[in-house]
Amino acid sequence: MTASRSLGALILAVLMLPGLWSGAQGQGYANLGSDAAGFAVPDPGRQLQFPADHGAHPDFRVEWWYLTANLRTEAGADLGVQWTLFRSALAPNDAEGWKNPQIWMGHAAVTTATSHSYAERLGRGGIGQAGVLTDPFLAWIDDWSLTSSDDTLDDLAVTARGPGFSYDLALQQQGPLIFHGDDGYSVKSEDGQASYYYSQPSYRVTGTVTLPRGPLAVTGEAWLDREWSSQPLAPDQSGWDWFSLRFDSGEKAMGFVLRGDRGDFTSGSWIAADGTLSPLAPGEFIATPRVWSEVAGRDIPTGWQVEIPARGVSVNVAALNPEAWMGTSFSYWEGPVTVIGSHQGTGYLEMTGYGDERSSNPSDRK
Repeated sequence: MTASRSLGALILAVLMLPGLWSGAQGQGYANLGSDAAGFAVPDPGRQLQFPADHGAHPDFRVEWWYLTANLRTEAGADLGVQWTLFRSALAPNDAEGWKNPQIWMGHAAVTTATSHSYAERLGRGGIGQAGVLTDPFLAWIDDWSLTSSDDTLDDLAVTARGPGFSYDLALQQQGPLIFHGDDGYSVKSEDGQASYYYSQPSYRVTGTVTLPRGPLAVTGEAWLDREWSSQPLAPDQSGWDWFSLRFDSGEKAMGFVLRGDRGDFTSGSWIAADGTLSPLAPGEFIATPRVWSEVAGRDIPTGWQVEIPARGVSVNVAALNPEAWMGTSFSYWEGPVTVIGSHQGTGYLEMTGYGDERSSNPSDRK
């Protein structure tokens, strides 16, 4: 924790975040299925506008800037890096100073085949501790930052540090922005819950990751997700399994499974090597857990079979490190994966909403 954090900000963040982010029975993972009264909701007719939509949307309840990177050291070792800034609103406005109702949270992690290190920062809006600006682009919390020299997301620099790790990376875009769903309007349930969701999935990465054994020069590829909403889950949905897959052919796929009492809801995007987007309709992205691991007292599916029949995809997706648990204010699994089968490649997997109690029946594990 940096010296710049005031005691008042820390106390407020700690008091408020459990109610905002902790799971609640009947309200979906991290309360994201609870009532959104008073907040704006996504409109399928709205066109995204830039650079404004690279920035914050304080009239919506939740939002994130989410970067994951599959990297390799000069010695040929694979590792993954995560940098995430979350915004959650206590009320739908953006007042100045201590009246500001925006709560900010940062997560950073480095995952190798044998280690997983992560850190969390909590902050309060309105006092300069965290936020997002658009001209030039800057997202920050304390001394962690994701920055650009202009108002685009084309070329970024990202830094973070935590116990036992730090990183300083440069990202250069190699393809267009991708607008998921219907031109950025991404439906999340049969009931019509939705978010605004777009990505820059095609960064080339260079830089340095520092671990206890010293600094490592790394290269690789990164994927940035931007998403905001006020009620992105249906009340019965308990969590999600989200995949970003990058194939050696140059093609990419994003797909998610939202687990619910009434059945799973799936959606996704197929991205051709030239950046052409083809939405995947509900049911076209199929993800089946095959390997379970005990992680942090939970049974977690760390090996999957992923199929996209219309694209000839049938692959096995396996965690580089099954122990990639984020034991943060709201806990989840997040880590790099390898891809083998009809297509070869790498990617990232995020899994949320897995409870504390272990189940003896894999079919009951949600």
